[in-house]
Amino acid sequence: MRRALFLAGLMAAALPLLSCSASPKSSGGSTAGKGFRVLEAVVVARTYDPPGSPGTTMRGDGNWFLEFEAQDGGATAHYRFPVSRTQYNKYQEGQRVQLIMADNQLRDIRPVF
Repeated sequence: MRRALFLAGLMAAALPLLSCSASPKSSGGSTAGKGFRVLEAVVVARTYDPPGSPGTTMRGDGNWFLEFEAQDGGATAHYRFPVSRTQYNKYQEGQRVQLIMADNQLRDIRPVF
């Protein structure tokens, strides 16, 4: 009985280690949502939602969004991020930019010269 309990405990302790070592590893493809990335992109649209529109409150100045297209791996990706009013006014449609992203969250936008 004691030996059976010992073996059961040993197997229970080893199971998480075995499941981690048996998980498949990605060997390529898109890096979307995976860590820190810098992508070259083009601004394709600018959107402003005024106060009181769906998704906004009656208070405040509203919401500004920029939409981008970028090459991510071998595919063209479309991104839409909320931005500040200054960024909205600074970047126009057709402008090439660098998107600095961390885990699919926009951290910074820089112009490409």
